[in-house]
Amino acid sequence: MSGLWPLARPFLFGLDPETAHRMAVRALATGVMPRAPAPDPKLRRRLLGLDFPSPLGLAAGFDKNGEVPDAALGLGFGFVEVGTVTPKPQKGNPAPRVFRLVEHAALINRLGFNNEGHDAVHARLAKRPRRGIVGVNVGANKDSPDRIADYALGVERFAGVADYITVNISSPNTPGLRNLHEANDLAALLRSVVAARDGAERRVPLLVKISPDLDDDALEAVVRIARDSGIEGLIVTNTTVARDAVAGHPHAGEAGGLSGRPLFAKSTAMLAKVRRLAGDDLVLVGVGGIDSTETAMTKILAGADLLQIYTGMVYRGPGLVREIVAGLPRLLARQKASVGRARAAGQASA
Repeated sequence: MSGLWPLARPFLFGLDPETAHRMAVRALATGVMPRAPAPDPKLRRRLLGLDFPSPLGLAAGFDKNGEVPDAALGLGFGFVEVGTVTPKPQKGNPAPRVFRLVEHAALINRLGFNNEGHDAVHARLAKRPRRGIVGVNVGANKDSPDRIADYALGVERFAGVADYITVNISSPNTPGLRNLHEANDLAALLRSVVAARDGAERRVPLLVKISPDLDDDALEAVVRIARDSGIEGLIVTNTTVARDAVAGHPHAGEAGGLSGRPLFAKSTAMLAKVRRLAGDDLVLVGVGGIDSTETAMTKILAGADLLQIYTGMVYRGPGLVREIVAGLPRLLARQKASVGRARAAGQASA
């Protein structure tokens, strides 16, 4: 598919974004994509009690319903995150709700956790063979009377079939959800999900996905509470509601989260701040605007232990995965470092 991407892209970009996305998921489901070769052993990482063949993962949002995690792993990803999944199915926000900003290699989405719910996604994941690392991103229903309980239910439900679970409190598309970053609410949430994890059939690592739109005081509080809570890591970051990087674009006024290249600088600066605050106490996943080997390496030097992409693949095609996985060993060789040592060196020089 990577060789065909220059031909496929004009066709897919002639469709509305959600239709193009559904076609991409169906294409993976057919198994027509060639499997990528095994990554260079130098990219292996032992984190969260898991053996990652490479640090590059597929971010939540592409495979919302756990339909193609193994096919996605076959593209060359070191891990895949499915979801966001809520306890009850929900349709999300009205269409149109995804917008391409082609000149900026960006997307704005206000999907609103559209997904088939815990039962459907759990059933799919329970049937798959347990090979390759697959995480589950859990959320709360828009109309839930108790959002913290929804997250605890997600942890309980998926602990037996997920390699790790991400608590997504940072989508801007569910009203009030980002309020869970506030200190008292976040502490209560993390107590609840850690208790749910500790009482589940299997102890699974927990991560929290945070917003790039926090000010420094709020970010410091989030990291402190996360370090004290017993969770294992943070995903830095989700989409932004800021529009300064795309001001003047016809879609800039659309509500929703902005992802892709304009998010890179903002999310990477926050990643570096989180690493300084967290030290080595938390595993950090860097996401936001990665669309090349060089931007992937920049995230590592800013403090990322692991990486995730999604919007970059929308614009560059599935070949981006192989490009990054093949290119990182060359960049690491220039520094005579492993991924972990490069991350530590970047932190030391910050």
